[in-house]
Amino acid sequence: MKFNSLSLRALLIASTAMLAPELVYAQTETDVEAEPETNTAEPSDLKLQEVVVLGRYIPEVLRSTSEVAAFLAPEDLARQGDSDAAAALARVTGLSIAEGKFVYVRGLGERYSSARLNGSPLPSPEPLQRVVPLDLFPTKILENVLVQKTYSAEYPAEFGGGIIDLRTLSIPTESFLDLKISGGWNSETTNQSGLVYSGGSTDALGFDDGTRKLPGPVRRAMATGQRIVNGNFTPTELQAIGTSFTNAEINLLQQNDNIPLDGSYSASGGTSFDMGSFELGIVGVLGYSNEWRTREGRQEVGEISGGILLAPSYFDYTRTTQDIGLDGMLGIGLDFGDDKIDWTNLYIRRTSKEARSTEGFDDLASRFTRTHRTAWYERELYSTQLNGKHFRGPWTFDWRTALSQTKRDAPYERDIRYVDSPVLSGYVYNPTGNGSANNLSFSYLDDKVISAGADVTYTQPVSSARDIEYSAGFEAYKDERSAQQRIFQFIPANPPLDFLLTQERADYLFANYNINPVNGFELREITGASGSAAYDADLEVVGLYGKIDAEVLPLVRVAFGVRYENAVQSTTPLSLIASEAAPTGAPSVKNNYILPAGTLTWNFAEDQQVRLGYSKTIGRPQFRELAPQQYYDPDSSRIFIGNPYLTDTEITNIDARYEYYFDRGQSLTFGVFYKDLDKPVEAVVVTQSASVFQTYLNAPKAILTGAEAEFKRTFESPFSGPFLGSKDFLVQANYTYTTSDVQAGAGDVVYPLQAAGQPRPATNFIVDGSQLQGLSEHLANLQLGWEDEAAKSQLTLLATYASERITARGPGGQPDFVQDPGINLDLVYKKGLELRGREFTFDFKAQNLLGQDFDEYQSGSGGYVQVNQYDVGTTISLGLSTEF
Repeated sequence: MKFNSLSLRALLIASTAMLAPELVYAQTETDVEAEPETNTAEPSDLKLQEVVVLGRYIPEVLRSTSEVAAFLAPEDLARQGDSDAAAALARVTGLSIAEGKFVYVRGLGERYSSARLNGSPLPSPEPLQRVVPLDLFPTKILENVLVQKTYSAEYPAEFGGGIIDLRTLSIPTESFLDLKISGGWNSETTNQSGLVYSGGSTDALGFDDGTRKLPGPVRRAMATGQRIVNGNFTPTELQAIGTSFTNAEINLLQQNDNIPLDGSYSASGGTSFDMGSFELGIVGVLGYSNEWRTREGRQEVGEISGGILLAPSYFDYTRTTQDIGLDGMLGIGLDFGDDKIDWTNLYIRRTSKEARSTEGFDDLASRFTRTHRTAWYERELYSTQLNGKHFRGPWTFDWRTALSQTKRDAPYERDIRYVDSPVLSGYVYNPTGNGSANNLSFSYLDDKVISAGADVTYTQPVSSARDIEYSAGFEAYKDERSAQQRIFQFIPANPPLDFLLTQERADYLFANYNINPVNGFELREITGASGSAAYDADLEVVGLYGKIDAEVLPLVRVAFGVRYENAVQSTTPLSLIASEAAPTGAPSVKNNYILPAGTLTWNFAEDQQVRLGYSKTIGRPQFRELAPQQYYDPDSSRIFIGNPYLTDTEITNIDARYEYYFDRGQSLTFGVFYKDLDKPVEAVVVTQSASVFQTYLNAPKAILTGAEAEFKRTFESPFSGPFLGSKDFLVQANYTYTTSDVQAGAGDVVYPLQAAGQPRPATNFIVDGSQLQGLSEHLANLQLGWEDEAAKSQLTLLATYASERITARGPGGQPDFVQDPGINLDLVYKKGLELRGREFTFDFKAQNLLGQDFDEYQSGSGGYVQVNQYDVGTTISLGLSTEF
């Protein structure tokens, strides 16, 4: 779309331009500035002039969209110094980050946002989410990030908070090769005491050397289709299967009194070749990172007793994780002038090696307990994409196709439970226990998305400065997920165990000589039955849209589109034991939607405009929220289980926004928004026997309203002198206020998992007037900094604030679970250096300078429960990079 500006004289007679466009001629901005003002009274001297100058400071990506959007340019990513996309997006107005990786847009949980890579959908390696965690994407592979907060018909119908489009590096304008090395120190971890375990010889690379491979005897036993228990296998066979598991390398926790520094290495390069009739560009990125984090925390389990909230069970824990990252990207682009084709290949791998010890009082067991846990999580994302853009006069044709796959492998998740001994002043092994105690778990998840889409646009000139764009297109994608989990226990073959055996160290306790059918342990498979251990899920979506984007009047732009979307979603429980039939899954959910979306933009003054938007969208339940498979989350110590009776959320969106761009990269914006959510999905915590479960249900209704403001200004130094006089200063701030109202009246019902699909009063689970989950009422960001081109230096102070937000509904009349993100303060400094005739860039980054902790709690009913609390610490990193 083109933007036009009218002088006062032209504005008064703008209507004439619509009736007589042949009288209008285009004039350059230079001509306008040079033209003297005249006030002749002769009608014959009056000429209508339509001039293209309005919006000269509006960033191109925001000028080309009719929607409310935010844009992270390369300079923003560089200045903020964030290592991954999730951290960078936390600086955007109205966005907050949960668990360090999931983006909440305008207070709506991650289920209401979606991430796309170069316009194509992505799968997720997370068991609890369909949305890909954005901490997987290092900023070094990104060229820019677009966040669209109002819906337009060319995007999929699943839109509540926003669409996040990550755009990777493309054809470089000039050849480059960048090398970077950095190291980091964390106040709670580095050179401090932490927990480790041996594992395999290649753990530091993020790949297992075979230590954690499921043993051959176990695989062969599984292939029989029988549950691995006494009765299906002989004691001798069970002994052979049990002794095949890896023992000492996996089970034995050790204390390391000097956890090492973090480190990362990366190389990126690109070049282009003039091939005569076309240009060939190649971009590549390689990166490796190794990060350690120790958490010293506390977890409590709440209970209402005598009307008072108490914490009868409480535990202190130490958890050390080693996170290894490996990133690779290869992009190849062909530019024929009127035809452009890009092929992008992305590989991201994240491995977490976890060692954890938890100690405290278990009210159910009425004694003190200690649990040791070791785990290994591999997450991979691979995506290959082909994108094309073709120009034929007024016609533009875009197409894209992609295959993306993620995997999560968690072999040898091991929990070993000990109890206090009345005889010894210490702990002894206890073969019984609740939850995941004394379990050995193997789980695997595979999620694959195949997608294709195309868009065609025709531009019809209305005058020399105005046009109408007609666009239409389709997108089809299929998301397939498979998840399964096998769980084993070692139980006494002939209880009780010898008391001396219970005092043995873990590597001796489960040594081969203690796995025998006489006086030791016997293997037993406790994999969930009735489809609770595995499921297949499938989502097929076909969408068609049509859209008109036109400047119907000078200065007034209207974009209106309609999307038709057909979707079929199914979740099928599976039995991993051939002799045990899985239950019939919930029927496939088939829906057809016709969704309108419209935006009006009034460019009423030079570099100022107002946008108004209206749309209808949906939110689908995620696979994990529908699947009956049980999943134990070590972070929250809760078991998650889906609810197959969930339905889609239907959303009405209304937006209004004022924008003022008063100079290059400088702006002031203010907006308000309203969302009506019919049947939003809410997480509910329930207690059953000795376990705490988190499941889901559709609340009847929720209303969300809010306002957001952003200011960005750069200015020359008001100071004089050799240090401050040469600097340009930056002030950037944004604030979002959001309030919500979850409604549950006397006649409303919900369909909880516990009721097996039967209606129950909504007020039994939802407090009328409560806040939506994940919503922080206040979000604020502040950036203060300076840049000195002569000194090749840049400094930025970044502050982020998010107020309290609900993470889950409390069980049995208890207060909700609440997290308090608080204030996070970071400092980023960059300095250009010349060493031995080569240019280097030195980076200094300090994160969480105020030492904000992670804090999740329950408060009310006369009590306070620390659901989960741990110290995050301050992280300082130093980096050095150079370009060849």
